[in-house]
Amino acid sequence: MNKIDQMKNKYPSMVDEISPKNTVVINSLRAFWVGGLICTLGQFINNIFLRYGFTTIEAAGITSVSLIFLGSALTALNVYEVIGKYAGGGSAIPITGFANSMVSAAVEHKAEGYVFGLGAKIFTIAGPVIVYGIIASTALGIIYYFIH
Repeated sequence: MNKIDQMKNKYPSMVDEISPKNTVVINSLRAFWVGGLICTLGQFINNIFLRYGFTTIEAAGITSVSLIFLGSALTALNVYEVIGKYAGGGSAIPITGFANSMVSAAVEHKAEGYVFGLGAKIFTIAGPVIVYGIIASTALGIIYYFIH
């Protein structure tokens, strides 16, 4: 056997040694329980506002604002990054993940100034989401108008 054939035979074992191990199940479980915990926290906050006499619509709005504030504050304190590394998509999917993406973009570019850094970069993530939301809601409104 020549040297090239020996390397071809050895290559798969070398790849197996240095390749990261598959952790899909563990990552999925982490994402599930952390995302569920965030949603449970949101339901708890919503129930508190309902108990204090807010209507369902008012409580839902205040709960959304509370979760956005919480996600923003945890991002500013560098806590949400730790949660995100642990939970992956479980921390990105709820509304707190959207707040995190906006605030982290702003914090990252704060050194460039308040207008061109913080003010402009905060819409790096929010801009496409807002545009998509407007286009989708307009299209659905037109469809709804013609169906009913």
